[in-house]
Amino acid sequence: MSLVSLIPAFPLLGFIINGLFGKHVSKLTSGILGAGSILIAFVLALICFINQHPGQANEVILFPWIQSGSMDIHVGLLMDPLSILFTLIITGIGFLIHVYSMAYMHTDEGYSRFFTYLNLFVFFMLLLVLGNSLVLTFVGWEGVGLCSYLLIGFWFTNSNYNAAARKAFVMNRIGDLGFLLGIMLVWVSFGRLDYAYITTHPGLAGTDVITGIAILIFIGAIGKSAQIPLYTWLPDAMAGPTPVSALIHAATMVTAGIYMVVRMHAFYALSDTASALVAIIGGATALMAALIGVLQNDIKKILAYSTVSQLGLMFLGLGAGAYTASVFHVTTHAFFKALLFLGAGSVIHAMGGEQDIRFMGGLKKHIRITFITMLIGTIAISGVPPFSGFFSKDEILASVYAYSPALWLIGICASLLTSFYMFRMLFLVFYDSFRGSADQLHHLHESPKAMTIPLMVLAVLSVGGGVLGLPEFWHMHHALKAHLQSVLPYASTPHLNHSTEWMLMVLAVSGSLATIYFTYMLYIKYKVRPEHDASRLKFWQKLIQQKFYVDELYDMLFRKPLDWCSHVFYNTLDLKGIHALVNNSGKAIRVCGSMMQYIQNGKIGSYLMAMAFSIILVLFLILVY
Repeated sequence: MSLVSLIPAFPLLGFIINGLFGKHVSKLTSGILGAGSILIAFVLALICFINQHPGQANEVILFPWIQSGSMDIHVGLLMDPLSILFTLIITGIGFLIHVYSMAYMHTDEGYSRFFTYLNLFVFFMLLLVLGNSLVLTFVGWEGVGLCSYLLIGFWFTNSNYNAAARKAFVMNRIGDLGFLLGIMLVWVSFGRLDYAYITTHPGLAGTDVITGIAILIFIGAIGKSAQIPLYTWLPDAMAGPTPVSALIHAATMVTAGIYMVVRMHAFYALSDTASALVAIIGGATALMAALIGVLQNDIKKILAYSTVSQLGLMFLGLGAGAYTASVFHVTTHAFFKALLFLGAGSVIHAMGGEQDIRFMGGLKKHIRITFITMLIGTIAISGVPPFSGFFSKDEILASVYAYSPALWLIGICASLLTSFYMFRMLFLVFYDSFRGSADQLHHLHESPKAMTIPLMVLAVLSVGGGVLGLPEFWHMHHALKAHLQSVLPYASTPHLNHSTEWMLMVLAVSGSLATIYFTYMLYIKYKVRPEHDASRLKFWQKLIQQKFYVDELYDMLFRKPLDWCSHVFYNTLDLKGIHALVNNSGKAIRVCGSMMQYIQNGKIGSYLMAMAFSIILVLFLILVY
């Protein structure tokens, strides 16, 4: 059996064992089983990566699946430079999150159920990136959607958490419809669904068909990767436990849309319309989410809108043809965003469950490891050199500038806003004096090693991850570009002279540093604090804090009309139609039965008389006709 096929097999095995026997073993055993299965998958992926020759693609066919007419689909796994990179991210970051969860969830009654869901999620995510065809990818795509519903609504006794899980499920299904239609269009146009064929022969379809396929696939990506207009589910998904936020919203599910666009990049490279749509949607999402994040007070919501914004920046890069740069940012983002989410979990753990940054402050002396690691993550996401986020973000912005200076301006604004709201969060949480209650102050303590060690590992990756893609105009080796070159033949390289690239880099770094200094002056020197009374907010502040009322708009345009239609159909078609038909049918049968009882009265004389009259009637009819 190929090592490739064992990679998703171990998380699946962990899911099965924990699901069947998790309640009957200790929490430690359940946690070790869950984390151990992911560790084995990571080691196997690492072995495959080491043994893989540059540019090699290894396809393993496991068994036949769908054979109907001309359709012949096999279950197979594709291990190429793109899929192995995502596999390493999923299993590597996933293992650290599993280890963290062993301590974070140790008091939860659903401990084994939590690891069961996590293992199943990782299995489907691996199936998504390793699948050798669009159909198998779609199975993984739907699987992670199901698992996200289970994990977001993990604490199902809370009705608000259930509502958040349903919202995520429904909004993902909207995008999934577009993805499914795209798969159908690929089948109609090519007669095949395996990547080895369709991604190397995109020109067999007409321009309009290529554009249609690209847009439909992107609709699926919009839902899964939380882009306008289907982004509102992700901030609400913070209802799940913090490790879930780190796993789903940092390194795995939300990057599935990025993976699909990169995997199908040949179609976008051949369609200017689809590429422009990706860039515009990505830029708009990056800027809008960054604006919303500026005035949020829930520590997890700030990071959620940061994720939406960073995903928008990645799509902006994809639209500009910077596929390598976007994958690079996926990688560095997995490092520092997982770090920030897990760091936020450590803060919440220390605060006894408090998530509102207005009731924090001065925590750096109480939880020093958490503070240092979150400081590193905050610097990295702000794009300050030499941290990892600087290299990936700068590469995207340079490519976008070559594509469209107007979109570059949007990207740089979103980037500067990121520096502002991230350092705003850092200053309000860790600096100045404590603003919470005496009980919370007494409860403050550093997290256990099972939580802090993953933070340290991710902090190191957030600092040094930039070595994967050192700028080529520095005359240095871009390792990630060399690794992905064989699977990204249509990737474009920005045609900028060195002076322009230096100018763009200096502008981005200077702007980020100036924004950090401005934030420091605002929240440290002048001690500006978030307003507790919403009525005292200015109009623009309230507009941003209420997320531009997008949820309310969707409520008015979609939910309320659908609820009204449901109410009308229930009272008319259901109650007065179907319901009445079923009930009246029963009543009619009862009436007929009541009438028949007078005939079936058990008196033999009546039966003989009825038979005599019947015989006379039959003879009469025979004689007459």
